[in-house]
Amino acid sequence: MKKRILIIGACGQIGTELTMYLRDKFGNHKVIASDIREGDDELMESGPFEILDAMDYNAIEEIVIRHEISDVYLMAAMLSATAEKFPMKGWNLNMDSLFHVLNLAKEKKIKKIFWPSSIAVFGPSTPKQNTPQHTIMEPSTVYGISKQTGERWCEYYFNRYGVDVRSIRYPGLISYKTLPGGGTTDYAIDIYHKAIKHKKYTCFLNAETTLPMMFMDDAIKATVNIMEADSEKIKIRSAYNLAAMSFNPEEMTASIQKHIPKFKINYEPDFRQKIADSWPQSIDDTHARKDWGWESKIALDEMTEIMLRNLIEKY
Repeated sequence: MKKRILIIGACGQIGTELTMYLRDKFGNHKVIASDIREGDDELMESGPFEILDAMDYNAIEEIVIRHEISDVYLMAAMLSATAEKFPMKGWNLNMDSLFHVLNLAKEKKIKKIFWPSSIAVFGPSTPKQNTPQHTIMEPSTVYGISKQTGERWCEYYFNRYGVDVRSIRYPGLISYKTLPGGGTTDYAIDIYHKAIKHKKYTCFLNAETTLPMMFMDDAIKATVNIMEADSEKIKIRSAYNLAAMSFNPEEMTASIQKHIPKFKINYEPDFRQKIADSWPQSIDDTHARKDWGWESKIALDEMTEIMLRNLIEKY
């Protein structure tokens, strides 16, 4: 079977950049982007696009068959902060969309699935430092509960039906190309925009809230690398821990002030503080490094330099 890729949720924070990366790697017409709404001009003009509701099984099946899809990247999801406002909507979107692609793979209509998990699978009782791959998982958010449940179903479909599904637990992801998407770690994107535009930022987390983070380029490479790895190298079929850097808003502010000395931050924690407090501060990703060669490249100060340079051009 020839490789043809469908990205569901291609216009989201990760999906946009993943689409362009995969089109560069495999050719524009081998990568079908899809979402419930159209994306930006670059995405729309660079290759095939389909309007698709991730909760519509028949519509997904029709596109899979018509385009002879081999690999699906399911990026559609309702993120942590948004899902807390709409719990049942978040649960239904996050779970139904996953079952649709798992069942298509079970019926041998898809060869391989990527489904993203998250550090939200961990909860207040999880060890905070160097959170191990296998540990206590008692998530306290709708998003976390849906991701933990999804991990169990992915593993089940692999063990029971041989479905080749692969997953990583994303930390907070940071990019200059797309705006924040409703996650608790999104302050780490917004802060750069506000630093350039206003020289000040009001943070919805407190100064000491340390969280695992990653620059989007690293996350995209990890996503494609796990999908391209030989099947026997993927030893974990729930989801792999993935890590790059950990920092808090104070450390991020100091990094920005190296470029914008007048930048000021103040703190007004809201409901997202409780979500952040339930998550780990650092992640042990030894299994991903050992099994399929994962390696992060970009640390905080380099990321700050890239973010500010590109956003200054944008503004």
